[in-house]
Amino acid sequence: MAAKIVEHARISSDDIVLEIGSGLGALTIPAARLAAKVYAVEKDSRLLDLLKTELLAHNIINTILMNENILNVDIANLVDKSSRKLIVLGNLPYNISSQVLVKIISNRSVVKRAILMFQLELAQRLMASPGGKDYGRLSVIVQYCARIHTITRVSANQFIPRPKVDSAVLEVNFKDSGQLSADDEAFFFKVIKAAFGRRRKMLKNSLVGSELRIDAEGVRMALENARIDSSRRAETLEVSEFLALSASLKSIILQRPNPSNKSDGRT
Repeated sequence: MAAKIVEHARISSDDIVLEIGSGLGALTIPAARLAAKVYAVEKDSRLLDLLKTELLAHNIINTILMNENILNVDIANLVDKSSRKLIVLGNLPYNISSQVLVKIISNRSVVKRAILMFQLELAQRLMASPGGKDYGRLSVIVQYCARIHTITRVSANQFIPRPKVDSAVLEVNFKDSGQLSADDEAFFFKVIKAAFGRRRKMLKNSLVGSELRIDAEGVRMALENARIDSSRRAETLEVSEFLALSASLKSIILQRPNPSNKSDGRT
């Protein structure tokens, strides 16, 4: 399985690899044999000491060990002045895998692709289509900025110690900035968050009272301009519809006074 993951990473001799959760080196060693450099991030210092011994035994000298929580690592700072982008590998810790994915997305300008193992339930959410219970905020964000597909499903029996759930390995290839159509990504992501903030509510109700600070009339106008039925729920919208809604909401907000500021005359 480790060999399959490294094979799909398509690592060349001039690539820089960031490995998240290196453990005892199942991915680190084969990746280091192919790459120019590997940053191996491991939170557990005991495992890192063992990995250091393994690397010495295999005569691997192009790997930098980092005893860090990946959430605290400045990913952009790992890329040198050669403008090479990172290939990210990892069997992500299930308790923070969503947070790690969001961090990678926020640093995608320096990431070429990512081959990541997720708990099967989360993998299904990332791949989900509109209309189902698995489709949510992360589904929209990932599918907006990347092309994602399943490499393989991994049985719990292939791990030591054995977890309670199966996993899946996904390949995430980030789109070039020219292929993205959100004029204001920060606002676009806020719209997605607000839309899914009250999942069982109709879209118009989820958006009113959200951090977007837009009133019911503004929401009604934005939905109408984006040609989206106000009775729909967030989980039914395609990525393209979220883009249209975001552009419409931003236009309405810029045109209309903010109701929360009427008392002091600000807009």
